[in-house]
Amino acid sequence: MTGPTTPTGPTAPAAERWLAWEPERGLVTRPDLGAPGLLAADSWLVEDGRVRALELHQERFTAACLELGLQRRAVDRFWAAVTAELPRVGVWFPRVELRVGGRLGLRLRPAPPRTHSVKVFPWTPGDPRTVPHRKGPDLALLADLRAGAQARGADDALLSTESGELIESATASLLWWSQGALCRPAAHGQLSSVTARLIARQAESLGIAVHRRPAKLAELADCEAWLVNALHGIRPVTHWVGTEYQAGQAERALRWRRLLSGLTQALPTTRQVSAPTDGGHP
Repeated sequence: MTGPTTPTGPTAPAAERWLAWEPERGLVTRPDLGAPGLLAADSWLVEDGRVRALELHQERFTAACLELGLQRRAVDRFWAAVTAELPRVGVWFPRVELRVGGRLGLRLRPAPPRTHSVKVFPWTPGDPRTVPHRKGPDLALLADLRAGAQARGADDALLSTESGELIESATASLLWWSQGALCRPAAHGQLSSVTARLIARQAESLGIAVHRRPAKLAELADCEAWLVNALHGIRPVTHWVGTEYQAGQAERALRWRRLLSGLTQALPTTRQVSAPTDGGHP
């Protein structure tokens, strides 16, 4: 159910809330039961109504939903409602979710603290994820890996294959610089990263070579390496925790953060206001 159009977009809700998608009513605030049976998810940063590459997040989430049997028209309707509901004020890190039974929903969350560098613990070789190409099913496992890395004095855990070939971290994609080229891991099992894709596009537009390379950690010693994701953007690696390897100097990170920041776009300024629901917000 919808009401009149307002020109300013939604204001920021006071705290995290869960909005279930009910096709006949739209997004409806419901009690948060956690995320049991999470099949797919996607999240991005919203700063005062500006978002980076929202269409690529839509593309990735829609592909996951279609893979799991949903109809494109249904996903498109849901996404239109999500876009209208996104706060235009404040700093947010919303997440769209598909759960067992084809249930869609939006988790509106204030953005957690962001950092500008990262200490990385290389996890035991072997990828423990069950569905590495799709964000969602392994989020709880990845949170446990990250917690394990934090217990060792790091910020994130770096995954690798059984042979030690680097893949990505528990929360971000890995990029590094070698001989003037931007490099990405060649290992299978990587999530299609929106942020890494944007950075690679920008590099190519500037005439910088972009390579996919199989690499073990020793090959990144003294190289400028980054973990990149939608929340933090670019974070240079400052320590390879628990190893003998030194992280390289972050000579390019500041410039590239600015380039990435320049890619944000404003959300539409009008929206359809949802009618009040049982115990929910308008």
